[in-house]
Amino acid sequence: MTTDFTTLSAFRALLASQPQADAEALAAAKAHDMQLTKPPGALGRLEDLALWYRSWRGGAPAEIEAPQVIVFAGNHGVAARGVSAFPAEVTEQMVLNFQHGGAAINQLSRVAGATLDVVALDLDLPTQDFTQGAAMDEDACVTALLAGWQAVNTDTDLLVVGEMGIANTTSAAALACALLGGTAADWTGRGTGVDDAGLDLKTGVVADGVAMHAGHGDGIETLRRLGGRELAAMAGAIARARALRIPVILDGFICCAAALCLARTQDGALDHTVAGHLSAEGGHARLLRALAKEPLLRLGLRLGEASGAALAISVLKGAMACHAGMATFAQAGVSDG
Repeated sequence: MTTDFTTLSAFRALLASQPQADAEALAAAKAHDMQLTKPPGALGRLEDLALWYRSWRGGAPAEIEAPQVIVFAGNHGVAARGVSAFPAEVTEQMVLNFQHGGAAINQLSRVAGATLDVVALDLDLPTQDFTQGAAMDEDACVTALLAGWQAVNTDTDLLVVGEMGIANTTSAAALACALLGGTAADWTGRGTGVDDAGLDLKTGVVADGVAMHAGHGDGIETLRRLGGRELAAMAGAIARARALRIPVILDGFICCAAALCLARTQDGALDHTVAGHLSAEGGHARLLRALAKEPLLRLGLRLGEASGAALAISVLKGAMACHAGMATFAQAGVSDG
């Protein structure tokens, strides 16, 4: 599939032409699962995950061997409104921490056996304050989408995407509110830990942005208006994974808000994804319900960085290890009743 999209219209066309799950591979996976040395359904959701995974990857049962985690970083003009407990400079400082191996996502990627890539997106050029105009013009949005698209390794067999960007919970809340409705208060949480006054200010900023931009286009247009470069890059990477038939584990509130923009542009755009965890950020549970995604883990995380999804890699690995490695009744000489 071409990677040469230069407009948002061309990106939408790519979304509309993405591959679907392989019905034959799914049927073969179901047949194989029924022969494994266990009662039907005894591995619970692990069985469903294995069937879902094989429906996208196809081929014979195989373990997950090359997971990839990508953390995208971007800065937001709306941060100047005081919506975060931390200054915008922290984005770049955390990118350096990722690069030096000192962050939580470095440790979680390592224990999951995943490669970790960090993609910083014009950190010296924040997006525009979305209460004053669109966060990005079309060229900036396309560039960010393309950065995500090109960051996916073609030989990976499971993708996780995450983010770093001061004020990006504000952007995510605005996207969710604009695309799913409700009030700004329904979607706005404390993010990095703002106090009550900070939460009130942040909620007002989200409300102002939604009032200006809601209803002016589909999910991708709303992403351009209210999103950030790292959110657009996550959307681009998720879409690229679909083109390559790579299953994706979604991270927390911000990642799911970026994914929502794809779902509100093209029906079924997230069929190749599962939700890695339920974040402690207030709007995440409501967002997952809107996406019809049941989280794999519920650990009270609210760090971002792809941390929850990286932990969930081991769940997918376990599902595929059982599906690929267990003996069948015939192989084990066990009666299947």
